[in-house]
Amino acid sequence: MHPAPRAPRRAVVAVTVALLAAAVGCAPQPDGPAGAKPSGPSGDSCPKGALATETPGKLTIATDKPAYAPWFQDDDPANGKGFESAVAHAVAERLGYDRSEVVWQSVPFNKAFAPGEKTFDFDINQVSVSAERKKAVDFSSGYYDVRQAVVALKGSKAARASGIADLRDVKLGAQVGTTSLTYIDDVVRPKRAAAVYAKNDQAKSALRNGQVDAIVVDLPTAFYITAAEVTDATVVGQFENHGGAPEQFGLVLDKGSALTPCVSRAVDALREDGTLAEIERKWLSEAVDAPVLK
Repeated sequence: MHPAPRAPRRAVVAVTVALLAAAVGCAPQPDGPAGAKPSGPSGDSCPKGALATETPGKLTIATDKPAYAPWFQDDDPANGKGFESAVAHAVAERLGYDRSEVVWQSVPFNKAFAPGEKTFDFDINQVSVSAERKKAVDFSSGYYDVRQAVVALKGSKAARASGIADLRDVKLGAQVGTTSLTYIDDVVRPKRAAAVYAKNDQAKSALRNGQVDAIVVDLPTAFYITAAEVTDATVVGQFENHGGAPEQFGLVLDKGSALTPCVSRAVDALREDGTLAEIERKWLSEAVDAPVLK
């Protein structure tokens, strides 16, 4: 018998390359640097209503107490009223959990993004996404673009401020651990150290009682304060975004949580289909533009 003819060299190479490609395609592939977690879910890795949550079949969502308007209504996060309550329930629905399957938990603002294992699936509490906080926790995609604003009593020196320089001689206050306090320290750089409060309620009381000349809060909160809580106060103005990128609130998750890509996917879907904008119009409509302080 004659020996079988050898396949052309180029054909052998092509078959070898194809076999290698198939083998590589079947093997688990790293996404980014070695040891990095996958950047997003695929296939059925986000099964609706059956995620690997703190309590099987339930979604545990945390926020601070009291839960302030306009983010929540009647200090009741579970009622679906207020911007963040509505957003939280919309995210839960996207993940496959109806309202009866959502469990609310009270967690202080600063504890939500402190290092350590979390007892919730995600926290929603006007927590701004930052590189520093990302060292301790995960964040979802941003669900709200926010500006910081100054609130002062009508007729006061602070109320007459038209720019940042006018605020350097006044006594300012803000809640501890917030972006509001960071704006005072890094943007205003006042001559006197800012007064720091554990809760926004304490900051509002200090303003009402004349212990500070002005307080810094996010813009929707500023309009709510002046409309419903300290009615003899006014929104002096808002700051431009510090550092270029817009400041965003994000949902807080445990560091390395397997839920992070699923929750981000849900937030992205709500933004894309207009749900977030609709919720914002309903609950934050009073937060109209304020003068920009430069």
